[in-house]
Amino acid sequence: MSIDAFHPEAFTGGAIPVRLDADDLPVLMAFERRANDDAWSEALLEAALRDDGYAVWGIRSAEDSTLWAVAILAYLPFDAELQSICVLPDARRQGLAWKMLGWVMRCARAQGAERLLLELRESNLAARRLYERAGFRIDGQRRGYYRRDDGRGEDALLMSRDLV
Repeated sequence: MSIDAFHPEAFTGGAIPVRLDADDLPVLMAFERRANDDAWSEALLEAALRDDGYAVWGIRSAEDSTLWAVAILAYLPFDAELQSICVLPDARRQGLAWKMLGWVMRCARAQGAERLLLELRESNLAARRLYERAGFRIDGQRRGYYRRDDGRGEDALLMSRDLV
């Protein structure tokens, strides 16, 4: 399915994204610790959940409401920025990131965004393939932006995609 032809019906088994709020902070923190090597702090997550300029979306398990995937979207004048998209390790390779990306693109478009911006580690080849498949292009890079475990810097790739 083309990412532009994305519809909510693409979610099977009742796993439709829901907008998370401040009451979801404990579950979101547990998800971040399990799913993200570079987890957001509790203060940053709480700020995103409370700020009207952000939308935090989650896909939950139908059985026990465990978060399987999360996306954090910031709304800017004329643009939106995908600040994070992450899937639990044991739920990866099932199309959840693709579906979540389609969902946030649809949400950004509905809010009037003309482009969707993002950045990622240069070494994150799986994410880069996902974004390129969805029509994102590399606009530039930030040299040494991310810190690696060995203390050296890693470049960030800046990508965008038109939504109009």
